[in-house]
Amino acid sequence: MLDALEADRTRVAEIDTQILCFERCIAALRIQKALAQERLDLYRYPVSTLPNEIVSEIFTHFLPPYPTFPPLTGIFSPTILTHICRKWREIAIATPMLWRAVEMISDRRGMPTERQAHISDVWLGRSRCSPISIRISEFDDTDPHFSEILETVVPHRARLELLELHSLMPSHLSAIEGPMPLLEDLQLTLDDFDPRVKITFPEVPMLRMAYLNDHAALTLTLPWAQLTRLTLWCVNPSECLPILRQTSILVSCVLDVAAGEGDDGPWPDIRLPYLKSLVLWDTMEILPVGFLEIFVVPALCSLEIGERYLEPNPIDCLTTFISKCGCKLKQVLITNDQLVSETTYREALASVPEVSFGGRYRAKIAAKE
Repeated sequence: MLDALEADRTRVAEIDTQILCFERCIAALRIQKALAQERLDLYRYPVSTLPNEIVSEIFTHFLPPYPTFPPLTGIFSPTILTHICRKWREIAIATPMLWRAVEMISDRRGMPTERQAHISDVWLGRSRCSPISIRISEFDDTDPHFSEILETVVPHRARLELLELHSLMPSHLSAIEGPMPLLEDLQLTLDDFDPRVKITFPEVPMLRMAYLNDHAALTLTLPWAQLTRLTLWCVNPSECLPILRQTSILVSCVLDVAAGEGDDGPWPDIRLPYLKSLVLWDTMEILPVGFLEIFVVPALCSLEIGERYLEPNPIDCLTTFISKCGCKLKQVLITNDQLVSETTYREALASVPEVSFGGRYRAKIAAKE
């Protein structure tokens, strides 16, 4: 028994010696750690020495070019910049240009409408006095929180540069009716037409571009005479021609025209002296015959047209159009099935430097079917 106790005393002494040794090693390591930490604390990473203005500029290049819309959440959202460190959060929140393009889409990856409205409201608040761009798309009229989306936009209407409203109902438009002094680009598609609803946007002095579908064109009155770019989609001649007669300074025009009932023409000429680019989409089942012939566009440089607009004699139709306008075309693109060979087109359009062919709309029609 005494021998065992003696052995334990010896073992305790050995352990004390080892502990002392380890404590000395730990103390030495603590000193080394403190010295290393001191060196780290003295070092400033180059990015942390940048002035806030430079960091802010770098942040703006993190986003897609304005007015492209970044996502409200995720790694490509400007919100991610507020999650790095306190300094970056302060800089990001104080940079209005990060928050000026807001897109709200129905069922956006499962994000509830009210959450989209809240995030958008925060972004628009952070954008301060900057001009803004807003896109609202595909919300169901029965969504109980859709009014929150529109309420988010209304207080900032005077700062709008670009406004896209897609798949809305006519009754929604009254919420945004009013002066928009900075608005340059308006894109509006309505899912229905209500003859009782007529909306006028007279106080849009900067408006130059508009994209409207048939229901929007019938519902909306714009200062057409100041537009330089116009897209009208899924319209009949009776819907688009009254508008085109007022667009005297139009430079670019895109039309997707369907033959309407009792809309057979002939129609009076449309004179657009400054028009340089004309696109006639071919997505409708029945097109108006002779529609190209009504245009008098002496400055036209680029023509993109579905061949069905040129029937029944595509070459005669094209050459007559060019002769009538006296334009010097630089580009001609013929889309969809060709009744006439490419060689014949090139020979007839020998004076046009670039003649090309494509089937871009055929795929669209097939997808719809």
